[in-house]
Amino acid sequence: MAFKTDIEIAREAKKKPIMEIGAKLGIPAEHLLPYGHDKAKVSQEFIKSLAGKPDGKLILVTAINPTPAGEGKTTTTVGLGDGLNRIGKKAVICIREASLGPNFGMKGGAAGGGMAQVVPMEEMNLHFTGDFHAITSAHNLLAAMIDNHIYWGNELGIDERRVVWRRVMDMNDRALRDIVVSLGGVSNGFPRQTGFDITVASEVMAILCLANDLEDLQKRLGDIVVAYTRDKKPIYCRDLKADGAMTVLLKDAMQPNLVQTLENNPAFVHGGPFANIAHGCNSVIATKTALKLGEYVVTEAGFGADLGAEKFFDIKCRKAGLKPAAAVIVATVRAMKMNGGVAKADLGAENVEAVKKGCPNLGRHIANVKSFGVPVVVAINHFYSDTDAEIAAVKAYVAEQGAEAVLCKHWAQGSAGIEDLARAVVKLAESGASTFAPLYPDEMGLFQKIETIAKRIYHADEVLADKSIRDQLKAWEAAGYGHLPICMAKTQYSFSTDPNLRGAPTGHSVPVREVRLSAGAGFIVVICGEIMTMPGLPKVPSAEVIRLNEQGQVEGLF
Repeated sequence: MAFKTDIEIAREAKKKPIMEIGAKLGIPAEHLLPYGHDKAKVSQEFIKSLAGKPDGKLILVTAINPTPAGEGKTTTTVGLGDGLNRIGKKAVICIREASLGPNFGMKGGAAGGGMAQVVPMEEMNLHFTGDFHAITSAHNLLAAMIDNHIYWGNELGIDERRVVWRRVMDMNDRALRDIVVSLGGVSNGFPRQTGFDITVASEVMAILCLANDLEDLQKRLGDIVVAYTRDKKPIYCRDLKADGAMTVLLKDAMQPNLVQTLENNPAFVHGGPFANIAHGCNSVIATKTALKLGEYVVTEAGFGADLGAEKFFDIKCRKAGLKPAAAVIVATVRAMKMNGGVAKADLGAENVEAVKKGCPNLGRHIANVKSFGVPVVVAINHFYSDTDAEIAAVKAYVAEQGAEAVLCKHWAQGSAGIEDLARAVVKLAESGASTFAPLYPDEMGLFQKIETIAKRIYHADEVLADKSIRDQLKAWEAAGYGHLPICMAKTQYSFSTDPNLRGAPTGHSVPVREVRLSAGAGFIVVICGEIMTMPGLPKVPSAEVIRLNEQGQVEGLF
């Protein structure tokens, strides 16, 4: 069966002028700053004017652990937003912006798929409104000012061995992970070892996504710890007087981007911290703005619920005072079969036993999300190869877990294929069943917070950490950072730190390799296993097939 590609579908979209989309939400034209005809930023002035309005209901879309079979979390997020609008609810979608690194690496696009997409697809997956470039520039301005300060006499007494602020770029480039800078003699400064992370792993990205306004943004930027003196006293961004200029560079990037779905429903696409390295959610300012403008806000958190949902609840909701009304866990029959041991090449053949064998991965996620006090519904993202018996097996398993599974055909049918899920979400959200609370209290010790996540969410037996890591955590507690939440950086493919361990493993250990203080963003990053903060490109990157065709249109962003 021949299907149109996502980009072909997106190209045929009947987009409305962005001013019309804004008008649907009651945003006056003068408060939309247009980038062409199909995207615009919403003014800070208008956002401030919404402060007294009541909030709509917040719906989180999360998923099982990702598999090569594909789950379709963003597609379901977009489809659900369209579906809620279809059944008469005023719904707004909030998703992250796409990073160039994964788009030219493995993903090839991140705006949904099929008939459930956000457009303009090409621009969203490429430079969009320039937010990531602004974040990259602000981050690297601070890096330049650190080395410049050292060059011109080092008045603050920075220990060059203890500069913790690396550089960033929005591309997967493993050659830049570990480098030496300032080679070439006296005029180039003092040589030291450093490296690059990908922009979406930048603390500046996390700060932009957690800040409430420009004033909060500048304060958080000033709080960034960039280095230490020889006696281990922290040096802050504000000590270098970089926070003001960084805020200027981020002034426009701080404003949420408004676009539309294929069905002309409003979508905010803003911010994009990585979900394993960072906290994996769109910006607080976009989510809060959407909650003032819509009855329902559908948002997503990156990767599986063990990473995305946990960080959404424990970092974003905790920091922003958000209370989700319900959660949707996306699963596919194909992914259940992969978790049940079926090879990717054999996923087309019916295998009910493998589906049943793979379901515990889904069951673990259902239990985890419920443990936050948030009611759950499962979305079975339909593929043409799914059989009635396989779908029935998933539904029966989910029913045993005390939840409902709803078959969704939004990829092929748009909002018409997801009405059942929309109604189920409304029923859950309006039941008032949510008793949301984070997993751990602020006052719990940092290592105990890590253990709590590892044991209660990953079902690990223990956390392995050297004395140097435990001592570092104690030092941060003594310095007043003990109240911060934890941002776990681990593989997205498994509950464990072994990407090949599928299903719902127990009895494993979580080795902590490194801890990093993100004082401005307001969390501690805990790097586990083999996670890289600067990914590399795969052997055959998507970039090899991305090109302009004879009509000057982009091809290969699938």
